[in-house]
Amino acid sequence: MSDIQNFKPVQKYETFSYLPEMNADQVRKQIEYCLAQGWNPAVEYSEKENAMSHYWYMWKLPFFGEQSVEAVLQEIEECRRSNPGMMVRFIAYDNYAQSQGMAFVVDRGR
Repeated sequence: MSDIQNFKPVQKYETFSYLPEMNADQVRKQIEYCLAQGWNPAVEYSEKENAMSHYWYMWKLPFFGEQSVEAVLQEIEECRRSNPGMMVRFIAYDNYAQSQGMAFVVDRGR
C-alpha cells in the first residue's frame, strides 16, 4: 500500500479552468465572440475562499446591449481595482437560451 499517493484535487473555475491563464489579447477575443453572439456581458467578483459558491457579487448590473469590448474591459479593470485580492469573472448571458453562454475567471485574486 505504500505506492498509493494522496490525491489533492486542484480547484478549477468556469469554462477555461483547465487551460493556461489567458493573456489580455485572448480575453479580448473571448469578449468579442460573446458580443458578436448578441450575449449580454456582466462582471462578478468573490473572495477566493467563497469562489466555489454558486453566488458571486455582481459588479453593477449586466451590460444589456453593450457592443463595445473596450467598455467591458474597462468595467473588468474597475472591478479589479475596487476589489483587490478578490477573484473576478466575466459572464455572458444568452437571452435566447436564457442561460449563461460563457463564464470565465479573468483575475484569480493573487
